[in-house]
Amino acid sequence: MVLDKQKIVYISVSAVLLIAAIVLGIMLADSQKQNAEMQELFAIEKEELENEYSTFATQYDELQIRITNDSLLDKLEQEKLKTQQLLEELRQTKATDAAEITRLKKELKTVRAVLRSYVVQIDSLNRANEQLQKENKRVKARYSEATRQIDKITEEKENLSKKVTLASQLDAIGISFTPIKKNGKAARKIKDAKKLAIGFTIAKNITTETGEKAIYVRILKPDEEVLSKSNSDTFAYENQELQYSIKKYVEYTGEEQSVKVYWDVEEFLQAGTYKVFIFADGNMIGSNSFVVKK
Repeated sequence: MVLDKQKIVYISVSAVLLIAAIVLGIMLADSQKQNAEMQELFAIEKEELENEYSTFATQYDELQIRITNDSLLDKLEQEKLKTQQLLEELRQTKATDAAEITRLKKELKTVRAVLRSYVVQIDSLNRANEQLQKENKRVKARYSEATRQIDKITEEKENLSKKVTLASQLDAIGISFTPIKKNGKAARKIKDAKKLAIGFTIAKNITTETGEKAIYVRILKPDEEVLSKSNSDTFAYENQELQYSIKKYVEYTGEEQSVKVYWDVEEFLQAGTYKVFIFADGNMIGSNSFVVKK
């Protein structure tokens, strides 16, 4: 009877132990499964962190292209290097190192916040730069318009000045050329001439300054040589010195005034076309040509 009880107790203990072993096996299996699942999650999380760090490093490169500010470029370069360093640390960290992954995850938040602040700052700078460029274009347009207006006014002033100058210039009209014989009468042939009489009228001009005027008469022979008594008989005209034939001072009053000058013939004069040019105040005020016979 006692022996039967011992068998029963033995069988009961064995059953309990078996059940305990089964339960423990089941729990161990569950624990291993959970560990495997956790490792898989850590691996996925690590991969996601690596992708984010890589993306942020690339974004720093893109930001550097958008700006020209040297100081800001240096700061971005430092942050990019820091991000790349953290990425390298993450790649060398095992997926099972929960503490290190947690630290790098916190660092990622800081990197994200810093990057966001630079994005905002650069966008603000770019908007300000665009505004400055637009304002610069407006200023350049206004400057160009002002310059155009000034050039137009200057041109109009110059044209007006030229018109005033032309309007105030003396004008010699009715120019005549007459060979004179010894007896004072007009010679029909140039070989009989003892004098050459040149006559003209200075037209009325109330815009011209009145007073004494030096009148220069320049006579060109048919061979284009100037009749002149001396090589020193010259006057200034258009940045050069021209020889004159006859010089005469007249008192100009602004009214029409007749002038006559004479050239004493002391050289041989050939037949042909003679040209007469009259100058005053640095301007050529009249000219004419005349054909004379032998």
